[in-house]
Amino acid sequence: MRLIFALPGFHQYDRGAEVALLAVAGELARTGDDVTVVGSGPSTDGRAYRYLQIPAVRRERFEKFPTFPPFRSETAWEDASFAINLVRKIDLQGYDASVTCSFPFSHWALRRLGRKGPASVFVTQNGDWPAFSDSAEYRLFSCEGLVCTNPDYFSRNADRWNCRLIPNGVDLALFKPGAGDRDRLGLPADRQVILMVSALITSKRVIDGIRAVAELPDAFLIVAGDGPLRQQVTELAEELLPNRFRLVSLPAEEMPALYRSADVFLHLSQLESFGNVFLEAWASGLPIVAHRSDRLRWILGERHYLCDTTKPADLHDALCAALSARGAAAPEGIERFSWGSVSARYREFVLETLTRR
Repeated sequence: MRLIFALPGFHQYDRGAEVALLAVAGELARTGDDVTVVGSGPSTDGRAYRYLQIPAVRRERFEKFPTFPPFRSETAWEDASFAINLVRKIDLQGYDASVTCSFPFSHWALRRLGRKGPASVFVTQNGDWPAFSDSAEYRLFSCEGLVCTNPDYFSRNADRWNCRLIPNGVDLALFKPGAGDRDRLGLPADRQVILMVSALITSKRVIDGIRAVAELPDAFLIVAGDGPLRQQVTELAEELLPNRFRLVSLPAEEMPALYRSADVFLHLSQLESFGNVFLEAWASGLPIVAHRSDRLRWILGERHYLCDTTKPADLHDALCAALSARGAAAPEGIERFSWGSVSARYREFVLETLTRR
């Protein structure tokens, strides 16, 4: 198959959606498919797929821009700048299928040839609103294959679209238990370290994480991420966690060592489509404290410390229990989330989608 994957953040950011789709693209290329990846970041060596760089304006430039449909956030503005160049510079003729999770502009650019172009496969990495909503720009959504990253999305959309339930995965060669590297990462050797890996946006609730860790006098919080709330996060941490907080933005190759250097993983978002970070923490042997939901139970089972994180007392108790259990969370069962297994399911679904076409 000839496949094209397109996303503004490819080779520019190491967030969940970019990591997931690049992992799938790489596995498909290694197993024989002809895969082209289009992004705005620079080319890097050692990739199995063909990479094409096209310009996009980084989302940070748009953080103070007005928001309105369909420019609902700084990411939509970035997506529009990328999609313009996707139309101008990328010839879609000859591709069998396109894959993206960016709506609306990149999605529209990849579908511009209709049925004369590649079959459209949309992945719900950032939510399934385009697939089920009939309001505003969502009325213009259409695809020939919908990858649902959790059971909620699948049940909501299976009657309307050609759907397949496929989780995200994790690189088990990189994320595994082992010795950390606290000295190099600037982490204290004499404190329990709690790790959050989150974009600094409201839905990730990093502010709530700072308040929760402030109630644990011996704990140190490190947050790996960036976003519009960086100043608010920094100022609150200086107030509540003096000498017990660090904010970092690390390249992807540093993340396995960061996970292994922590004692507990904390993630407070209630709106995750999947959450690659849960798999990365689990594979690294960390106990996980997160918001209790059927969706997260589907991913993690009964192994970790899920609670109603909107209740400070429940969150405090879960953090204390997880800190006491450090070293006991062996990553049993993680093998089913290997990228090799996940990408094989993608390939099967794309082939079935092309057969239906």
